Amino acid sequence: MFPFKIRNIEIDPPMILSPMAGVTDYTFRRLIKRRGGVGLVVSEFISVEGLTRNNPKSKRQMRFDESERPFAVQIFGGQPERMAMGAEMAEEVGADILDVNCGCPAPKVVKNGGGSGLLREPERLETILKEIKRSITIPLTLKLRTGYTESTINVVDIAKMAEQCGVEHIQVHGRTRDQGYKGLANWDLIRQVKEAVSVPVSGNGDITNIENGMKRWRESGTDGILIGRGAMQNPWIFRQFNDVLEGRSPYQPDLDEKKAVLLEFFEMCLEEMPELVALGKMKQLAGQFTKGLVGGAQFRQTLYHSHSAGEILENITTYFATLERREVFGDGLTESDADLEFDSCDAPSVIERSVSTPAAGTAA
Repeated sequence: MFPFKIRNIEIDPPMILSPMAGVTDYTFRRLIKRRGGVGLVVSEFISVEGLTRNNPKSKRQMRFDESERPFAVQIFGGQPERMAMGAEMAEEVGADILDVNCGCPAPKVVKNGGGSGLLREPERLETILKEIKRSITIPLTLKLRTGYTESTINVVDIAKMAEQCGVEHIQVHGRTRDQGYKGLANWDLIRQVKEAVSVPVSGNGDITNIENGMKRWRESGTDGILIGRGAMQNPWIFRQFNDVLEGRSPYQPDLDEKKAVLLEFFEMCLEEMPELVALGKMKQLAGQFTKGLVGGAQFRQTLYHSHSAGEILENITTYFATLERREVFGDGLTESDADLEFDSCDAPSVIERSVSTPAAGTAA
């Protein structure tokens, strides 16, 4: 478990913030980067249809800060020409790496030939990768799933083909498209990909705590790991993994620091977007961050029903003051992982539902 390189770009530590739609934007990536331990951050996945038609939102999604480097832009789509154009645009804005999404299971993405829909059309994917490779000079990487269905698992063959096309890093989410985010990720298949290709391989799926994450990492032999939802629940998770890799006890933030991170994130949001949008982003993060905190469900409800920046700040202060006094907040219960899981391709809507109904949610 050492730093690895994507061409000449060192990924150190060998851990990646996994792209999540509606989550890994300019604000969230910087929040995670400031906590330390992450070697590569990736944009939200960006539609090349919007990007190449000058959609303002798509262009904003490529915005990044120098402090985020190395930084990868991830694009999705099903048309080779559009994908190549989108890749060129990502290189023009200064991205260090161009990543192709071949993993999102969302129907709205798959029906247009993008995301994991490309697993059903290896020849189209091959054409896309070759077109992009001819169009850019920065490294090309690929994020994919194990297959479209359990009976059509083809991740090893896809990985070999991608390597032949010039892909320089392969990231595997250990579930099929049909699984969505249900069940357990198959890290044995991830290991098979690692053994089949010579380029670096990173694994993704179910890494929400240090013990299980390290076990999967060691057994698969991957060069790196990707963490998505786990970083929303615990912004220090990359630092904690890095502590273990370097022989230290994992860092444990206290209540004051947990409170400070929420306030920092809200302040960053208010600097970048209108107050109403910032309120939504704050509620989104709280939907995951409050997992593991006593009375988290009730705290999440108070934030969800807050209608101004002042209310948000007051409710955060009240909640953490209650915990510091060792008093019970709400029902005093602590939720399990399953209570707050979501589909990373449709993160905002699913998180919003989990905020309003804490026990519901789709598996991640």
